[in-house]
Amino acid sequence: MQSLNLKLLTDFSAGTRRFVPGRSCGRERRQCLNLRNSIRNRLIVACSVERDGGGEGPGSSSGSDQSPSSFLSRSQTYAMLKQRMEVAAQSEDYEEAARLRDSLKSFEEVEPVLRLRRLLKEAVADERFEDATRYRDELKEIVPDSLLKCSSDATTLGIRVKVRSVYIEGRSQPSKGQYFFAYRIRITNTSDRPVQLLRRHWIITDANGKTENFWGVGVIGEQPVILPRTGFEYSSACPLCTPNGRMEGDFEMKHIDKVDSLSFNVAIAPFSLSILGDGSDAF
Repeated sequence: MQSLNLKLLTDFSAGTRRFVPGRSCGRERRQCLNLRNSIRNRLIVACSVERDGGGEGPGSSSGSDQSPSSFLSRSQTYAMLKQRMEVAAQSEDYEEAARLRDSLKSFEEVEPVLRLRRLLKEAVADERFEDATRYRDELKEIVPDSLLKCSSDATTLGIRVKVRSVYIEGRSQPSKGQYFFAYRIRITNTSDRPVQLLRRHWIITDANGKTENFWGVGVIGEQPVILPRTGFEYSSACPLCTPNGRMEGDFEMKHIDKVDSLSFNVAIAPFSLSILGDGSDAF
């Protein structure tokens, strides 16, 4: 579970994947055919969660397993469905792709985390804050980090760090427990002093609670100098063994306008790595 560097090769807002290595058409075609044959004989069950018709509120979770381990299992199923739909479309099995698309839509409608997020947003918009409190607490019970956004924004001593993560389906293999996330970082120097980024430190936690620390010199092979009122932006990536996780960390920086200036740490606020996203594409 190690962070991989990709230097400004991804335009997330446009949804492109220019950093993905070129594929072998023959190998891809064989994979598509093999997976298509296995998919045809498989009954796709979008989600085992059923709505409870016992008269409780729309956020009720009676009768469904909403434990963190169950959410992890459902997330893996969701990722595999999405990948199979993409494979079916690539192999021109459009009937199968349509069936998988409908399964995904059904999954999204009843998945507790997505449903509770939607209900929470509606409750806040309607100023039903008592309901919003209940939905928020249910989300925290299912997955402690479920309210964590796929982006973060923090400022330390005039150095602002914004991050946005995105799930890359084309580089992931859910059936093998391999999930690939890219993230984009924008560092802006809002202070009146020039700084240099010296080192990075990442804390990466997967859905099982396993935490690893990574340290390195600079970013993407550089130790950039950031002048006042300017910025530096780069893209990188992180493979994960679970469909959800989180990242946070800090950059060690130093003011370079004075000799023997002491270095200081600039916070990178926590952000989510999630195949479900957070409903926002904004950086």
